[in-house]
Amino acid sequence: MRHAREVTFTMLVRAYATASKTETVASNGKAGLKAADIANRLRSEKEKQTNDKNEVPVSPLQTRVNELKQFSQQLQSVHPSVLVKALYRGILYQDQNIIAINKPYGVPLHNVDGIRNSIVECLPLLAKITDGQLHLCHSLEKENTGVLILAKTEEAAEHVQTLIRSHKVERKYLAVTVGVPVPSEGVIDIPIIEKEVTGPQPHFKMGLSPLFKVSEEGDGVTRVRAHRQAHSAVTQYRVLDSTSGCSLVELQPVTGVKNQLRVHMALALTCPILGDHKYANWNKLAPQTDHTRVSHFGLQKLPEGILRRLGLVQSKTRYLPLHLHSRRIVLPGVKGHSDITVSCPLPKYFTNTLKRLQIPLPGKE
Repeated sequence: MRHAREVTFTMLVRAYATASKTETVASNGKAGLKAADIANRLRSEKEKQTNDKNEVPVSPLQTRVNELKQFSQQLQSVHPSVLVKALYRGILYQDQNIIAINKPYGVPLHNVDGIRNSIVECLPLLAKITDGQLHLCHSLEKENTGVLILAKTEEAAEHVQTLIRSHKVERKYLAVTVGVPVPSEGVIDIPIIEKEVTGPQPHFKMGLSPLFKVSEEGDGVTRVRAHRQAHSAVTQYRVLDSTSGCSLVELQPVTGVKNQLRVHMALALTCPILGDHKYANWNKLAPQTDHTRVSHFGLQKLPEGILRRLGLVQSKTRYLPLHLHSRRIVLPGVKGHSDITVSCPLPKYFTNTLKRLQIPLPGKE
């Protein structure tokens, strides 16, 4: 108590001294400091001291999330040659026809939304290092990480693309989901279509276009006509492990529709991918919420249990990266040659999340 009184007395002395100086200035024709101003200053200093004491310590994961955000922003602003060196160091496999690289988080394939650096822009410089032209063989979203196949010739690129279209390429992804998919293993076969979302933030998203609907009586389903603009979309999934309200899921896209894995997980299984701020909330673009808990006021925030496990506060969830990783791609061998299998290790933020959620790390492919 005595210490508190001494602190208060010291603050009053400082305020009085400040007021005296101000009165001297006022006598010279300038505005003076009123008693209310002194009280407000004392109050603000006291509140600042209280806030400093109550400040929540930053967790290691939150620090890593902030570092990842800064790193992805730096990759988008550095000179292309710097990004090319990072891509070259991330080469996973190469032969006379293809190169497989580890695509970093936050780097798009094409220049969009004012982002200067992209994979396509780096291909000419990367090709000089690897001796030959380079062509994209398939898509990988900006927020995705993992295996990306490049071809050294147009013929090789067309060959890989033909294999993908004919469903002869095995692609496996790993994702951390909010919620546990039921059943734990299955196939999602629901077409996807681009839809306009109305509201305070009008925008377009990919959505489901089911071929069946529940009958009016609620005792069965009836088939509906397929929408002309809908795309066939098929995803195989398998829950590898789950705890703390989250799951580690293996995903195998049979088709390649835009945002297919994110849409099927969020809208078909109601288990959005952790860090998916686009499809976890249908009507708006906002930090991720728990899609499985709907109230009359909209979707609730991430469960406190998950936030505690991750060491995050709700205000920082907007910086959670998308936990969707291209883990493995298998290309069928030609002319008697064996299959080409390319695997990619998980990024550090992904493994840190699994550790904090106490989900065992998957074995090496």
